Amino acid sequence: MRERRIHQIFVVSVAAKGVHALIEIAGGLALYLFSSDTIGRWVDHIDPHEWVARYLDLGEQRFFAFYLLSHGILKAAVVIALLKEKLWAYPAAIVLFSAFIAYQLYRYTWTHDVALIALSIFDLFVIALAVHEYRLLRKHLPTH
Repeated sequence: MRERRIHQIFVVSVAAKGVHALIEIAGGLALYLFSSDTIGRWVDHIDPHEWVARYLDLGEQRFFAFYLLSHGILKAAVVIALLKEKLWAYPAAIVLFSAFIAYQLYRYTWTHDVALIALSIFDLFVIALAVHEYRLLRKHLPTH
């Protein structure tokens, strides 16, 4: 019963990472496809106090587009592989999410955005679950 519950939590957590990856991909595509003025108008409809979209220059916009797309695509690929229980995906997820944590903590030193800490804690949680799942899968593999 305990292992099944841990597996369910793992699947839900990885699925949440997948949803986040899709949001990043959509955001990256929007930054590539639309001007910062257009994005600023959209953001004004959602939150008139948001200033980030209005002050992006083209270089920053392209950087954020690339960052979101690459981050989202990598994360989505690993999430799909984890949900299909591909053995290579577990170490890949551990390395990838650890790299994301390192970058998020680096960004935190500049921005002091608490969301980066929350995201890093969630990534650590998913890494711990991935390690647990990986050990279980390897233990149940037939030995030749």
